[in-house]
Amino acid sequence: MSGQYQSCIAACTECAQACDVCASACLKEDDVTPLAGCIALDTDCAQLCRLAAGAMERGSPAALAICKACAEVCDLCAAECYRHAMWHCEECAAACLRCMAQCSRMVELDGRAESQGQRGPRGGKAATARH
Repeated sequence: MSGQYQSCIAACTECAQACDVCASACLKEDDVTPLAGCIALDTDCAQLCRLAAGAMERGSPAALAICKACAEVCDLCAAECYRHAMWHCEECAAACLRCMAQCSRMVELDGRAESQGQRGPRGGKAATARH
């Protein structure tokens, strides 16, 4: 596993945990109905963050594509969580934004490496042949 993934893996893991806490806390609120979207995005985000962390840990050739999707879902989840004035939603939104920043950074770094003719973390012959 490359050292460049470490901060992104940590952010994804932290975000997944924050999303789990948020979804669980939302389900314990008196009125769950307005939180349905938050709970659904928390669940999606947590699963995608775990997938991204695992892909990076394994050095998967799909890691960067998964990180790109993870950044997008983290952005959606943060926006939804910020709509709710509850401690768990605020903490989740902050973790989502940190994860989004780390995943976006990974994708950006790979794009720079490819534009300079270097193989990025997704490397491989098929990735190089496409360019």
